[in-house]
Formats: sequence, structure tokens, C-alpha cells
Amino acid sequence: MRMKNYTILALLALLLLSSCQKEFNSVYKSTDYRYKYEYAKESYDRGKYQRAVTLLQDLIVPMKGSQDAQECLYMLGMAEYHSQDYETAAETFKKYVKSYPRGDFAEMASFYTGQSLFMSTPEPRLDQTQTVSAIEAFQEYLDLYPDARYKETAQQRLFDLQDKLVEKEYLSATLYYNLGSYFNNCSFGGNNYEACIVTSQNALKDYPYTKKREEFATLIMRSKFHLAEQSVEAKKMERYQDAEDECYGFLNEYPDSKERKEAESFIAKCKKYTNSTDSID
Repeated sequence: MRMKNYTILALLALLLLSSCQKEFNSVYKSTDYRYKYEYAKESYDRGKYQRAVTLLQDLIVPMKGSQDAQECLYMLGMAEYHSQDYETAAETFKKYVKSYPRGDFAEMASFYTGQSLFMSTPEPRLDQTQTVSAIEAFQEYLDLYPDARYKETAQQRLFDLQDKLVEKEYLSATLYYNLGSYFNNCSFGGNNYEACIVTSQNALKDYPYTKKREEFATLIMRSKFHLAEQSVEAKKMERYQDAEDECYGFLNEYPDSKERKEAESFIAKCKKYTNSTDSID
């Protein structure tokens, strides 16, 4: 009996679905744009975002110049956003802002341009072009609307996006450090360690208040020491002195660092080389 009830319910659901699909197809084929638009709005309000997208995309051109043109374009962007088609939504919101810079939904469209890009940003290991675009969009939103409704959210998004860029740089610097003398680079100038140093220094310059400041400083200190250690003889003195200065600078900035013993060990090893060379001279 229970199985029979399940079968009946399944058949009823199938019939209802089929009926709804026929109704939607009928609306989609209709040339009555007002009726079509009202159905799209109803679909949106009921959370049927993909249906709303399909109808609204078909209405953008014929409704252009009408009193509902702004709402139609903005609603399309929101339907795409809720459908998790973030990149397409971002383009739609950009189109709205460009078409209606003083429109009723201009501020919200500006915010959701950044928000859509934010939602489509990849993990830090991947290319961060989208992240940079999201930062630019949120910054533009805050510049245009200094007292914006979502000011605090936009500011937090900027911090989160910058953290992602910092993480990207940190992963790159760490990779260079881990490669070390791989492919014998260090025998001919230490390309990997030098790349780690440059990447870390640039990150600290671009993001001076990053929470990873000490981690970058640690990579620089370690890289300079190992670069000196594996350099050709003609460059060792200069690089050991540079590494020693870096270690002292690290200890001054981070006196309670968990890497303090390592820094002190590097200093001792640097002095061992520089002192022995001085005594020979």
C-alpha cells in the first residue's frame, strides 16, 4: 500500500512538472512582452531564477526605452547572481551601470558588480586576474558612494581580496624557497632564493600591513642566508654580510619570534665565515 502511494505521488509530481513546463514554454513563445515580463517577475519572486533569466534575456532588447527597462536589466543580473552564474552577472551589472549611471538601481548594481566578481574569484594558487577586477569594482563602488548602504561589507570584501593576493604571493615565495638550489641555480647566482627574496620584498611593499609580514620576513632571512651559503666564493663575503644584517633586522622587528633561535644561528654562521676571512686578510 505504501509503495502504491509513493507511485501515485510520483506520477502526480511528474504531471505537475510537465504542466508547469508547458506553461513556461507557452509564456516563452508569447509575443505579449508585458505578460512575459510579469511572469518573469513572478518566477524571480518564487526563486525560479533560471526561468527568470531565460525570459529576461529575451526581454532586454524589446523593453529597451520602456519604463521597466532598468528594472528588467537589474533583475536579470540578480537572477544570474542567484543562479550562481557570477561572471555573467558581473557583466550584466556592469552593463546596467554603464547604461543607467544615475538609475534607480545604480548603487546596488555597482555593489553587485564587485560582489559577483568576488564570488567568482579562484583559490590563491590560480591566476588572480578576477580578484584584481573585484578589488577595482569594490573600490569604484566606495568612491562613487562614500556613504553607501553596503559600505562596511565592501570594505571587508576588499580586505578579504587583498588577503587572497597576499596568499598568492606567499605561496609563490614559498615555492621559490623550497626549490632552493634545484637545477643548480644557486651555483650560478641562486635564482630561486633571489626570486623568493624579490617576491617577498615586493609583497611587503605592496601590502605593508599584511598579517603574513613575519612569514615573508622569515623567508627573506632564510633565503639570504642560503644564498650566501651556496654562492660562488667571489660573492660569499658580500652575501654573508647582507644575510647577517637581515637577521639582525629580523630580531629587531620580531624580538619574540619563534624563529629567534634560527636567526641567531644564522648570525653565528655568518660571523664564522666573515671573521675567518678577515683573519686571513
